[in-house]
Amino acid sequence: MARLAGVSRATVSYVLNNTRAVRISEPTRRRVHEAARELGYVPHAAARSLRAGHSRMVLIPAPSVPAGRLYGRFLHELQWALGRLDYTVVQHGTIGLPGDEAARAWAELRPVAVLVPGTGLGPQGVAVLKRSGARAVVTVGPEAVEGAHALLMDHASVGHQAGAHLYERGRRRIGVVVPEESGLDMFSRPRLEGVRRALDGTDGSVTELPLGYDEDSAARLAARWRGLGLDAVFAYNDEYAMLLMRALQDAGISIPEETAVIGADDLMLGRLLRPRLSTVHIDLPSGRDLAELVDRAVRDPGAPLERHPALGARVVHREST
Repeated sequence: MARLAGVSRATVSYVLNNTRAVRISEPTRRRVHEAARELGYVPHAAARSLRAGHSRMVLIPAPSVPAGRLYGRFLHELQWALGRLDYTVVQHGTIGLPGDEAARAWAELRPVAVLVPGTGLGPQGVAVLKRSGARAVVTVGPEAVEGAHALLMDHASVGHQAGAHLYERGRRRIGVVVPEESGLDMFSRPRLEGVRRALDGTDGSVTELPLGYDEDSAARLAARWRGLGLDAVFAYNDEYAMLLMRALQDAGISIPEETAVIGADDLMLGRLLRPRLSTVHIDLPSGRDLAELVDRAVRDPGAPLERHPALGARVVHREST
């Protein structure tokens, strides 16, 4: 490979191992990669791990709840950014296992880092992962976990923004959709509490509305809507908002005259509805920032733990409210 690329064997090693301590020009890097492709070279992950003393695998548990478009976009950006830093991302399915038990399954693969969305992982699970060689454990959820870096997701702020907006628009009897899908409580309950906090001390009221993600469930709720006496609804997210808004309109309830509707996530489809859907726009952390946090932790596992707020929320007002 060195002969074909016209460089030294050391240069080939530096390029293929993405060594940052040595500066190599882009044309030289291209020649080495072209030679590797021509010769059909495939890196041996186990050998690289043995030489480095750790793997380059970043393990991300597969979500146990339906992943929406917003999370999917974030995950794609994260995988791309980690790949640019020469990590291999592996999604691991451990649905049904509790957090600390799942950690033992993840540890068998000896990842250098683990990114854990949601709740469930505790200090014991973090310790298991670190004993197995994980240099970085990062949780993405509402609370920090002892021993792990954390991106703190405040879903209550999403509900607070929605509730405050509806109240400012003159709505006083506000329903809040709580999905019946398993696993969504970690998001829906904080959003419900956020609405309650927004209306605390006012003349507004909050009504919890369980709702399945299907047309029959939405139609049943719409059929008894007028009996509930509600003049607004925060529908958890844009997908539930679209489902419920269509059912309300089919039941002859005008939007927003009789009932204002707001979702969350700011999906493109919400802008195509009539009336256009008001929403809470959610700013997730960039995949690049999270990848850099992982890389820092891998390079210096003894550094102080990092804890960052990672969710911004703002209302996008459209015709449905």
